[in-house]
Amino acid sequence: MCRTLSAFPTTCLERAKEFKTRLGIFLHKSDLGSNNGSVGKFEWSSKHCKEGNFSEDVLGWKESFDLLLSSKNGVAAFRAFLKTEFSEENLEFWLACEEFKKIRSATKLASRAHRIFEEFIRSEAPKEVNIDHETRELTRINLQAAVATCFDVAQGKTRTLMEKDSYPRFLKSSVYQDLASQASATNVSPSNCSRAEPLHT
Repeated sequence: MCRTLSAFPTTCLERAKEFKTRLGIFLHKSDLGSNNGSVGKFEWSSKHCKEGNFSEDVLGWKESFDLLLSSKNGVAAFRAFLKTEFSEENLEFWLACEEFKKIRSATKLASRAHRIFEEFIRSEAPKEVNIDHETRELTRINLQAAVATCFDVAQGKTRTLMEKDSYPRFLKSSVYQDLASQASATNVSPSNCSRAEPLHT
């Protein structure tokens, strides 16, 4: 609750604000030069007095790739990191597939399937993902009768590639290490703050 946060000592609030500012600046810088203003834009799911929850979220990203992908903030930070390496196409394809699976209209499903194929799968595609020829051909054949699962094999292979390659680099990067350090400093409870600096009523 915001009332609880307002009772935190100034030092606790300052650490939380500094942490949010650091990540916000990084994500803003990583988005410079993007033609798509929505790509890489960070959405603070921790806003409205949830700095503690957000810091726990950041620290959880190193536990597993699944936890990172299940976090809006984690996906945004990972995407921003990949943009600095000019290698965000695999994540963008994975996200496009996740959205694709939510489509219920057969007509829209077929239309979106061809758009995804043209953008990510075909040879020389604008954002061509790194998959083998057999997977590319299988996906092309699947488009003849587009269903929600027609990209599953390709999506699975790009996910595995990210988990084995990009994800470890993200965790070892100075970007994440710095964020994790800030998160550890920010991840304080009202009781911890009370012991350090007693509240006066």
